[in-house]
Amino acid sequence: MNRYISDSAKLGKNVEIGINVVIEDGVEIGDNCLIGHNVVIYSDTVIGDGVRIDANTIIGKRPLSSPRSIFKVADNMNPTRIGKMCQIGANVVIYCQAVIGDNNLIADMATVRENVTVGNLNIIGRNVSIENFVEIGDRNKLETNAYITAYSKVEDYCFVAPCVATSNDNYMARDKERFNHFKGVTIKRGARIGVNVTVLPGKVIGEDSQIAAGALVTKDITPGKLWIGSPAREVKDVAEKQRLENNLDK
Repeated sequence: MNRYISDSAKLGKNVEIGINVVIEDGVEIGDNCLIGHNVVIYSDTVIGDGVRIDANTIIGKRPLSSPRSIFKVADNMNPTRIGKMCQIGANVVIYCQAVIGDNNLIADMATVRENVTVGNLNIIGRNVSIENFVEIGDRNKLETNAYITAYSKVEDYCFVAPCVATSNDNYMARDKERFNHFKGVTIKRGARIGVNVTVLPGKVIGEDSQIAAGALVTKDITPGKLWIGSPAREVKDVAEKQRLENNLDK
């Protein structure tokens, strides 16, 4: 069968491997994993037990760097680590120096950049992009086409609807002063962001707050409040039955 598996790779029990798979030096794959067709797993990647990786996915990719890039690629980057029981869809790219926890679903065409940490039991939807230096907590839902900009933090139990866009550069790539002010967004525990919301650099989305669809966030969002409009404004408390504390078992 047409595949390459390095002699130094360590495969656990009951690992199924598709056609045209490349598994490089030092890779460790746990028990009961399923590796689809055309998957590439770069050197020293560690994959836990029970992980499914679908066709055409790349794990442990080294980032590119243009002479104009803000982020420079380090010579020695840590290998990717993926926890147990994760499901990783087709055409996903997960870069080196990313650490993925247990029981995550990373859907088709998603991208997880280098220097990203993802906790446990998250849903990362189709075509979601998570840029570098991002922290994702536990039990979050990032829906289709959401964009999480570099230097951001998403805590736990957050909901980010389809096509949400976040940003980190108020200077829009001009003026060297911008290098001193890059700042992503912070989405606090239980916050919910509606479809097509845009969040400007450095903004804090308060705990258990709610932002209505299509809003433009130009200010920090008050905890426990509903914000609407462009620019977004506070209108009322989040409904009691919608509060996180009343929905943790649902």
